Amino acid sequence: MSFDAPARDLLSRMTLAEKVGQMTQADHEFIKDPSDVERFMLGSVLNGGDSDPSSGNSMQSWRAMAEMYQGHAARTRLRIPLIYGIDAVHGNNNVIGAVVFPHNVGLGATRDVELVRRAAEVTAEETRAIGVNWAFAPCVCVPQDIRWGRTYEGFSEDPAVVSELGAAAVRGLQGSNLRDPLRVAASAKHFVGDGGTAVGSGIDKQLDQGDTRADSATLRRLFLFPYRAAVDAGVATIMPSYSSWNGVKVSGDRHLLTEVLKGELGFQGFLISDYRAVDQVHPDYKSAIAISINAGMDMVMVPDRYAEFITKLTELVNEGRVPMSRIDDAVARILRVKLAMGLLDPNYDFHADRALEARFGSREHRAVARQAVRESMVLLKNERGTLPLSKSSRRIHVAGRAANDIGMQAGGWTIFWQGKAGDITTGGTTILSAIKQAVGQGTQVSYSVDGSGAAGADAVVVVVGEAPYAEMRGDKLDLSLDAADRAAVSNARAAGVPVTVVVISGRPLLLGPVLDEASAIVAAWLPGTEGTGVADVLFGDYKPSGKLSYTWPRSMGQLPLRDGASEPLFPFGFGLTY
Repeated sequence: MSFDAPARDLLSRMTLAEKVGQMTQADHEFIKDPSDVERFMLGSVLNGGDSDPSSGNSMQSWRAMAEMYQGHAARTRLRIPLIYGIDAVHGNNNVIGAVVFPHNVGLGATRDVELVRRAAEVTAEETRAIGVNWAFAPCVCVPQDIRWGRTYEGFSEDPAVVSELGAAAVRGLQGSNLRDPLRVAASAKHFVGDGGTAVGSGIDKQLDQGDTRADSATLRRLFLFPYRAAVDAGVATIMPSYSSWNGVKVSGDRHLLTEVLKGELGFQGFLISDYRAVDQVHPDYKSAIAISINAGMDMVMVPDRYAEFITKLTELVNEGRVPMSRIDDAVARILRVKLAMGLLDPNYDFHADRALEARFGSREHRAVARQAVRESMVLLKNERGTLPLSKSSRRIHVAGRAANDIGMQAGGWTIFWQGKAGDITTGGTTILSAIKQAVGQGTQVSYSVDGSGAAGADAVVVVVGEAPYAEMRGDKLDLSLDAADRAAVSNARAAGVPVTVVVISGRPLLLGPVLDEASAIVAAWLPGTEGTGVADVLFGDYKPSGKLSYTWPRSMGQLPLRDGASEPLFPFGFGLTY
């Protein structure tokens, strides 16, 4: 069904103020008064990474907040509902008690299109349960340098894998019809080339938000293909990148946004800028707005400067620096998506379906996440049949700082923007707890952080990895295992017991001496809340089937490292089984 005619009809009845309002997205954290939704006739509200309801981080608090803002939108002259966005990037990861799935780095190792689609469906249901109808996902970046702190948001270094799984995530989030009350609008991000930024060109002279230096053919071959797949899958929105292409900010690049994405790829939805991304396009804010809007940006994420943005964009139109035709095109695109979602139906009800409350964080949803965890596990080494472990062992010793830590399992973008170690959410299972649940009644499970106490055990499992991080702070120019992790493995090995090392990380890490000290090594990535999936593989209830979606380096000197490079530690696609 084409929504052009009703979108144009509504557009013809809108004032400039109403049009500019539709192009504006403000963050709950900075909205001075909820009635600003009415005053400025806002088209969208978001909750950024650490922007939680003032009444608490429960499903019910989120739902009440979203419904409150929608209630204000319903009191505007044209009663146009909000499209309400959050970063639900691996489950509805902002909300306590939600199911948290493996990050995309793990899902990429599954190569399971149907599983990725189903995980996105669960994410959509748990997002709809809080009254939110738009997820800033999936990320379809193609990371080429694992030192980049957003590597875990990418399914793979291979654009073919990213394209296939990214399209599956779009279909899962949106369903076959955007009007489906159990689905949400998706946003493929971050267009285009954000996975190819050069070391030294980004924040703090590292990689994030840096410059992708490549010719057009390389940009297309490595980074554009997944967006074509997302567009073909019907993605409703696309988020341009903070990064630059050959020195030009993508958020202000008309060739990429309008000529390539909207023209060549035929994208019919709307573009939403990243958080304050337009600010970076030009030192003068008003000029930055003009450049970005004229380049093709349709809605701008202005978390705190929404009033100023509205004033300046209105001035730009009145001054003739932004043509009304560009405003009308942007708003028509936004209205088309809202019409497709059913938001403008006469009987539209902005209240969340209370029946979804029982499914939020449910056993059924956790079972999908558990499947995703076990399918994502990649067996890298297994000497003398160390794995699978026996459930009837007399004693299994577990060690490592990541063994009993939901926050480390889940990584960044979990409850907090940067993530956080510790018991940050409810309903999940740590790897230590999962091992205790899996063994027989006669098996003792002991635990130490530093690897001590392993003597006399039948087997040892040491869980090592990265502390949580996210964009802007996750770049790392040395990917060696933490000294405490290396020490825990050495301490356990000294007991003369076979040692299995489970690596919790958002990217391949340098294993160093651990490669020789461990009898078995499993890459578990960032599995999320369902540590039971890790135990399923360790004890052989599920044979490991994951395949590396990133080439695993021997040394930092090999980076950036891609499939086909000489002598990686483990090649792209590697994965043992029992």
